[in-house]
Amino acid sequence: MMNNSHSINLVSGQTLGGRYQILTQLGQGGFGRTFLAEDLYLPGHPKCVVKQLQPMANDPDTLQVARRLFDTEAQILHQLGKHPQIPQLFAYFEESQDFYLVQEYIEGENLAEELASHKTIAEENVIYLLSEILEILSFVHQQKVIHRDVNPYNIIRRKDDRKLFLIDFGAVKQITTQMVYSPRTNYTIAIGTPGYLPSEQAIGSPKFSSDVYAVGIIGIQSLTGRSPQDIPINSQTGEMNWQSLIRVSPGLTQVLNTMVRYDFRQRYPSAIEALEAIEKLKTSSSKTIAIPYKTSKLSRQDKPINIKGWLVKGVLSLGVIGIGAGVFVGINYFLASNNAIALYQQGNTFYNLRSYDRALQAYEKALKIRPELPEAWIGKGNVQQASSNFKEALNSYEKAIQLQPRNWQAWVGRAQVLDKLGKSQEAIDTFKGAIKINKNAQEAWQGLAQIQMRLKQYSEAIDSFDRLLKIESDDASSWYYKGWAWHNLRDYQEAIKAYDKAIKIKPDLSSAWYQKGNVLINLQKEEEAVEAYEKAVHFQPKFDRAWYSLGIALSRLGRNEEALNAYSQATQARENNGEAWYQKGWTLHQLKRYEEAMTAYETVIRLFPKNEQAWYNKGNVFYILKRYEDAIAAYQQTVALKKDYDRAWNSLGNALVQVKRYQEAVNAYDRALRYQPDYKQAKEGKARAEDLVTIERQKFEENIEQELPENEERENKDIVNKIKRSLFN
Repeated sequence: MMNNSHSINLVSGQTLGGRYQILTQLGQGGFGRTFLAEDLYLPGHPKCVVKQLQPMANDPDTLQVARRLFDTEAQILHQLGKHPQIPQLFAYFEESQDFYLVQEYIEGENLAEELASHKTIAEENVIYLLSEILEILSFVHQQKVIHRDVNPYNIIRRKDDRKLFLIDFGAVKQITTQMVYSPRTNYTIAIGTPGYLPSEQAIGSPKFSSDVYAVGIIGIQSLTGRSPQDIPINSQTGEMNWQSLIRVSPGLTQVLNTMVRYDFRQRYPSAIEALEAIEKLKTSSSKTIAIPYKTSKLSRQDKPINIKGWLVKGVLSLGVIGIGAGVFVGINYFLASNNAIALYQQGNTFYNLRSYDRALQAYEKALKIRPELPEAWIGKGNVQQASSNFKEALNSYEKAIQLQPRNWQAWVGRAQVLDKLGKSQEAIDTFKGAIKINKNAQEAWQGLAQIQMRLKQYSEAIDSFDRLLKIESDDASSWYYKGWAWHNLRDYQEAIKAYDKAIKIKPDLSSAWYQKGNVLINLQKEEEAVEAYEKAVHFQPKFDRAWYSLGIALSRLGRNEEALNAYSQATQARENNGEAWYQKGWTLHQLKRYEEAMTAYETVIRLFPKNEQAWYNKGNVFYILKRYEDAIAAYQQTVALKKDYDRAWNSLGNALVQVKRYQEAVNAYDRALRYQPDYKQAKEGKARAEDLVTIERQKFEENIEQELPENEERENKDIVNKIKRSLFN
């Protein structure tokens, strides 16, 4: 991944988008930071919440994916904010390659604080709590949206009226995970909070019933006073054994059990059905059993096998029961060994489901039985790495290497952790160590190539991608990034070859078409670039960067009307694409559609108030329209932003001449010449302005002389001279 050096570290008092002033930081997590701010545009400066999503990669491909997702998810949040118990989305924008959401501020405490203040909550109150949460969630599901991160921290009880609000949709967090992980990896990233995350969501396949599961966990937590991690699990079925902790009416027991089934097919399919079941409990006596949603039965093959019981039965059937104690010792060791393997495999299952706490427990139990099992140490290291406990993970991988020095998976894990600890060179050496053990270790080559790309070691990265392609020749991603490496080395012909290979394997790979177009632009092959960009937007119609680049290519070919359409498509795909708005304004400017050009420039300025070029061009449009005072104001704003902008000083001089402020014009031309001494137009403009100053002075003197009586005293003449000096100097 490529670190984003442009991200802003926000501090109190800083203003975003020229409007939202930061008051304090509310929280920070793996997906970004949240701030309390005030809206300077509205009366009373009402408070709002600003969420900053910081990408950890800033390569063009990652950013364009992030922008597309951000725009889509922001539209979803806007729609969801119509519910009275979901915060409204006020604004969303990009600034310095960071993404921002501005939402309604809900003053109150989260449900986690409320649950922490009680050991348990009465059954009747839990029913009404679940009902209120599910009512909100039903609206969300009706909009065809899965929340994906329902947990007590994301439910706020408003201080004013004690109503619950659902916040922090996991859909938004997906944006940042797309940024965090490089597009060249094939990782499926689970969104959610451990303990409230069902198995199917943990492997990146959330359902509406995944949200139902999370609400059910909140209900169980409320009743038992236990955190999800402390609720016992049936090791045979994977189901929660919460009923052993507290006595609850059969009706609520049945509903909660249906909500938290391990198999999503056995749960209520959405919050709508779960809410119906809860509502029935309100009108029924506590002895009435609620009818659960009809579930599918597990087939015989789905039922877990009791390995230990099977082994014992087998031993008994062989008559081993009569053999001496020595044989029993061997059997016990055999069973213990197999238990360790079974626990290790169980750990792998939980790890794949992103249930890291349970995975870690399984691996540690396996190691307690067999401390010399390297695979379990590797599994433990994988969990620790996934949980960002990098130093502990390093120790686990090194333990595995001590036990089995030629275990290449342990070397790969160690290298990955070293990389995350910022020890790039050690990571490179360790990846190479894995490759010495297994020259076809694909993960090692991928990890090595990623570091080399990040360190701009493009030639070395190309060699690594070549080795990857020998292992898997039809990997479009490797061909794409090999092209990107050649691209950065400015070997454009080789870059095109690599991009073409990626496209041949995956014809709809819009990023490869886009980068091919960029190479062709560098080679000044605009016609071919147009074809490549058109392919990119064909396969990805909301690809704003590709639309923008298509506009550039068409502009170079003088096809301004087509270019204008491309820029318009770019701004529709991403409304805050300032570059596209600017080019749209410039194209309209050239087409003499000045009022429309003005609107485009003003949009750029709204998005990026410090864009001096947009201010300058806005001034030029005002000048053409003979709105000279407005032009002067725009030029003055331009030079305030960029003091050495010689063309803006020259244009300011021209506008001042038009309103007969000749001496100010001379001063403006002087500033232009200070920054560009050979500026011909500024020299000529200054000479004209000085002539006009002289003419004005002469006219003024003549008028004054004519008005003075012949017998005027000397002191009055001195006063007149002072007036002249003040006006013309």
